[in-house]
Amino acid sequence: MLKNKYDVVVVGGGPAGSMAAWEAAKGGVSVCMLEKDRDIGYPVRCGEAVGESGLRQFVEIEDSWIAEKITSVKLVSPNLTSVDIDFAAETGYILNRRIFDYDLSRYAANAGAEVYTKAYVKNVLTNNGQTNGVVLDYLGEEKQIQAKIVIGADGLTSRVGRWAGLRTLVRMKDMESAVQYSVSNVDIEPNKMIMYIGMNHAPGGYIWVFPKGKKFANIGIGISGKYSKHKSAQKYLDEFMDREYPDAAILTTMCGGVPCAKPMEKPVANGIMLVGDAAHQINPMTGGGIVAGMKGGWIAGQVAAEAIQNDDYSEKGLLEYPKRMRKDFGKNHERFYKIKEATEKLTSEELDSIAEKVLSIPHDKRTLTSVFKAAVFKKPTLIIDVLKVFAGV
Repeated sequence: MLKNKYDVVVVGGGPAGSMAAWEAAKGGVSVCMLEKDRDIGYPVRCGEAVGESGLRQFVEIEDSWIAEKITSVKLVSPNLTSVDIDFAAETGYILNRRIFDYDLSRYAANAGAEVYTKAYVKNVLTNNGQTNGVVLDYLGEEKQIQAKIVIGADGLTSRVGRWAGLRTLVRMKDMESAVQYSVSNVDIEPNKMIMYIGMNHAPGGYIWVFPKGKKFANIGIGISGKYSKHKSAQKYLDEFMDREYPDAAILTTMCGGVPCAKPMEKPVANGIMLVGDAAHQINPMTGGGIVAGMKGGWIAGQVAAEAIQNDDYSEKGLLEYPKRMRKDFGKNHERFYKIKEATEKLTSEELDSIAEKVLSIPHDKRTLTSVFKAAVFKKPTLIIDVLKVFAGV
């Protein structure tokens, strides 16, 4: 039964929200998680790609989560030069997000968090500049819930963050317009993701082909917002599909914005924290945000439990969250942002040249690090950032 008071209210039931609720509940405080849709994990709003080592930081991986294991990548340059790279140490997965997200919410519930769906939060409660709860519609009835801390895991636009006075806007140049089709009747290699780069394919972004089983894949595109006014992301994707997969059957379509910016420096205020997409915790190079969002939620949940034990829900008391976040992955995301800024300026001719250069490396010695080093050859100072990223420093 939904109560009118909790220590922590988490708004949003994605991976970031479930991790926050899970960790806060493990910390011994009362938690409820509110999801506006009828099911956790639906609709799916991403490409579903994730690294194995990232997931294993938090959970034992279930077979039911995995649609496809990824062991290599094919990078395709503007002139269609293909570079195949086997993963040396890392293994990737294309997830079944509906099952994965649902299970994370179960873990939170098993730790003591209460989970409610069809719970549409429409405002926050405040008192003297302190966020202290939410207003929601739940099963057709308006309710108010008091909370010592509200954690906003409500996605890119984060209405919760805006209502609480946090600056959540993303600059147009850091926003990608994305469209993805889930398709069947496509002939693709198993265990290999494909990425097309270059202005002719996806200006300021890339096209991805992620296998999800026999003759099934997620195929999508992200392009920089500064280019989308000239030609839409869907137009680029449709042209690609007509050329590469003319017989594909499109089963589902999703579209939206992806913030490829640095993480928010201060995703906190009095009584509130933002996690996941709401806090721009997305890899600026790839647009992937599952693991970073989980880590943000994991840290925020711990900090929330500690803040309640210390009876300090002020902005100052919650600043421990962005401090830990930056040390854990924020600095690396800032490095990725610098690399993204440099590589976006490369011409098609330069990208083709890089592809040829990487092709000259023996197949068994090619690594993603060598690709990034080649990509920033005109800015040698960035090579240090590349090495730090891949060394995990």
